[in-house]
Amino acid sequence: QVQLVESGGGLVQAGGSLRLSCAASGSIFLINAMGWYRQAPGKQREFVAAIISDGSTNYADSVKGRFTFSRDNAKNTVYLQMNSLKPEDTAVYYCNCIATMTQDMYEYEYWGQGTQVTVSS
Repeated sequence: QVQLVESGGGLVQAGGSLRLSCAASGSIFLINAMGWYRQAPGKQREFVAAIISDGSTNYADSVKGRFTFSRDNAKNTVYLQMNSLKPEDTAVYYCNCIATMTQDMYEYEYWGQGTQVTVSS
């Protein structure tokens, strides 16, 4: 089992910045990918950004150039720096982790509890 602890959400004015963090813990053999998804009221959950084990990153078109993904491998922690925030970025942001577990060497997917990001106009 992997525990994902998210932090960094909050209320910010348009044009402002926030940094989300997600720390993974558990009997992890290898983190294959970690990412962020978001879900706005009345909408489906959507992909925001992800980083895979080789360090490469992917971003949704809507956040490219504004959001930056980084990681601290020693801490199994990833960060999402969000700049130039817009009201349409308002959503609950969920951390996602795909990890190979030591107990059986199978790959599993885990989700965090979510953190609210609200951008006022």
